[in-house]
Formats: sequence, C-alpha cells, structure tokens
Amino acid sequence: MRDSLVQFITANGLIPPGSTVLCAVSGGADSVYLLHRLNALRQAMDFRLAAAHYNHCLRGEESDGDEAFVRQLVELCCGPRQVPGPDGAWTELPGVTLLVGRGDVAGEAQRTGRGLEETARRMRYDFLTQAAEEVGAQWIATAHTANDNGETLLLHLTRGSGLRGLGGIPPRRGRVIRPMLTTTRAQVEEYLRYYGIPWREDVSNRDMSYARNRLRSQVIPQLEQLNPNLMERLFQTAASLREDEEYLMAQALKELGPITCDPDCAAASAAALASLPRPLALRAARGLIAAVTQGNDNCTAAHLEGLVALCKSGDPSARMDLPNGLTARRVYDEIRLSRVRPTVLSPVSLAMPGATWAGAWMIQCSLEVYVGQSQQPMELYLSQAAAPAIRLRPRQTGDRLKRPKRPGKTVKKWFIEEKIPAADRDGLPVFTVDGQIAAVAGLGPDEAFLPRMGEMAWHLRCVPDGAQAMTETDTL
Repeated sequence: MRDSLVQFITANGLIPPGSTVLCAVSGGADSVYLLHRLNALRQAMDFRLAAAHYNHCLRGEESDGDEAFVRQLVELCCGPRQVPGPDGAWTELPGVTLLVGRGDVAGEAQRTGRGLEETARRMRYDFLTQAAEEVGAQWIATAHTANDNGETLLLHLTRGSGLRGLGGIPPRRGRVIRPMLTTTRAQVEEYLRYYGIPWREDVSNRDMSYARNRLRSQVIPQLEQLNPNLMERLFQTAASLREDEEYLMAQALKELGPITCDPDCAAASAAALASLPRPLALRAARGLIAAVTQGNDNCTAAHLEGLVALCKSGDPSARMDLPNGLTARRVYDEIRLSRVRPTVLSPVSLAMPGATWAGAWMIQCSLEVYVGQSQQPMELYLSQAAAPAIRLRPRQTGDRLKRPKRPGKTVKKWFIEEKIPAADRDGLPVFTVDGQIAAVAGLGPDEAFLPRMGEMAWHLRCVPDGAQAMTETDTL
C-alpha cells in the first residue's frame, strides 16, 4: 500500500483550506507520525494546527513520561520557523500550540462501574472536544491506521455485527477525522526510522488480556501468511461495505418520508416506519435518532428494535427511553423523539432570606454563621458583606468565574470541563452582585465572594422544580 496520506485527505475532503486541526498525540509511533506529517503539510494545504495530549494516569511514571515526551516533541519539532511566502518573501510560521489534560481513569471506572478502556476513551474524547473548542479547531485528527481499521473490522466480525460495524472506521465521524486509514503501521515505523524521529512504546499493547492485542499478535500474522496485502484488502472491503450501508440508510430515509424536527424534537409517521422491511425499518429508526441529536446516533440494536416495536404498537400513547436523554412517544399516528428543554430563566432579585423561583429552580436562601461548611455546586455559601443584594439571571456571553484555588475561565469553558449538558446550561441560575458574578449553579461560588470563618454568610440551596415537588408530596 502506497503512502497516500495527502491523497486520502484530499479525496475525502478531510481538511478544508483555512480550517484548524487539533492533532491528538499519545506519544506512540502512529500519533507522532501524524503530527510530524501534518506539521509539514499545514502551510502547503493552508490549515492551522494545534496538538493535544491526554494523560490517563494509568501507568504511573510511564504515563508521566509520555506526557513529558510529547511536550518535548512539540517544542523541538513543531516550533515557529521561517518559510517562503507566496510572493517569495520569508515569513514566520507560528509554532504548534499544545494542550495537555489528565484524569483519574481508574478512579472514574471504579466509580461508574464501566471498563477501563471504555472510560479512558470517553474521558479522552471529552478532553479533545474541550481542547478543540479552546483553540477554535473544527477538526480533531486521530492516528487510526490501516491496521487499526482492519483490526476493528475483524473484531466486529468475531463479536457479531451488521454492515455498520463491518464498515470499520470511517474517515470522518462528526468533527473527528482519520487521515491515516490508508497508511500501515509498517509504513509509519519506516518513516520515523528514516527521519530519526523517536516515539514511545505503550507496554499495555503487549497485554494479552486485551482482545485487540491478541488479535494483533496472534491472529493477523497467520492471516497475512494467506494474504500479505491483508490490510489493504480489509480497507477496501470496509469501504465497500460502508457504501452499501450508506445506500441502505438513504433508501430507508426516503421510504420513511418527511421528518419534521426542531433542535429538541423529531417526528415521523409511525405507520410508515412500521411498514418498512426490517433492514430499512431499523435504519430509519437510527436516522430518526440522528435527526434530533445532530448526528449522534449511537445506540444498541435493542434500542432500534424497541423503537420499531413502538411504531407497530397499537397503543397510541406508548413511550420508551433512549440514550442521550431522549424519549420516544407514540402520539397517535406519529412517532416523536424529544428531549426536555429547560424552563426559561428570567432575571429576578433573590429574596434574602426566603425562597425565589428562577426558571426550573427554587433558590432557598438563609443567613447563617459560616463555620467551614464545604461549598457544593448546588449548595453554597456567600459572604453577606460581599453580597448585600443578589440578582439571578441566565448565563451571558463572556461571563467569567474564578473558582476557589483554580484559574479564572469563562463560564462556558467551566460548563464544558464539568460536562454539564449543553441543553441544561441556559437554565442554570447565575448569581450576580452589582453586575459581578458571585456564583453559578452547578459550578459553585467565585473566590471573591467566599465567606471567612465565623462571618455571616448566605446559605443558598438550588432545588430543581421536580425535586421540590417530590419533597412537598412526601411532606403531605
């Protein structure tokens, strides 16, 4: 297989001119190769480049060593340099910005009961999404190779899969792009050795408890004895199967008919979906989910089967829950998928003390002596002296919050970092004093409004509408 990185990027329109790309760099050979190639191509292909590394903190000193290596790599290989401009004059190409994050993957996996791999992937992509927003990147480039694509296809085959899974890794999914799907791991290492570029070896790649590692080291070498061009053939097979899947999906949506949708709801004819042949009905159900989630159609086969069954049900008001906070309902002849929008929060003065309704929240306020109680996102303490009067309002563009012992950031960035769903953010109360932000529900207080020990403080509790109703019912 030829080294066709530029050809693959161009043929699939992965990096439009003028865009910004965030390159995910683990320190392994594949990601080092991708960073080096993109850095060399960014001027000729007219795109801006940033890099990001996530420390999973799973391998102690080795994880920290990976982080240190990536920092040094970006500094030495991707710094500013003089390049000739279109008019022949020399100009300075800026260095590549590196963003680094870290997280306690093992602790999060234990807390949620999920596997390490799943948790690591979720936390890594959450960080990459946040980093992309921070640098204004439209695209996140990951170093999935032809080998990764082939391994994914084979893993899906052994576990059982339809065309969607057998299509392997797509060149683009959402804002994530994979420019290296026609580049083999052997080509990567040959390139790095030729240019004398080091990389880090992840010892977990030799851990045979992982199915992918067993497949890579034990099964694929046997298959390559049958066909030395195995990875190229698997790539072609996956691409062909993706074309079949895309065609069937298009046919399913055509047969389903019109989908009416707004940002929080999508509706279609239940009878039309129920009448489709099963292969098309399941794809139409997935397309309906994608219509209300901006393309995030990840769900299980059981969810799709359940959605089709709901359309076939004789109950005109049946319902079921779906991933991503969606609810599916039969509303007579329609199937409707929706997510609840937060109640609009209008600016209001806080009763001090007392209870104040703000959108979907009731804010309970009392005056107490502060004796060191912990600050919580929905239960916090503000200095009475610093906050003699408080107003409540929704967030506004440019709002900033300096959380205790942490750097000041925009409220938007804090929401992203704390993984507060975008649909909920406009409904969370912002506490202001003379126009200055004193606290934000879900995030906590600003450092400037913290009370001192023994000082009189406002004790604020943010109670959701539903929780308050439940409390009142229980009291009765």
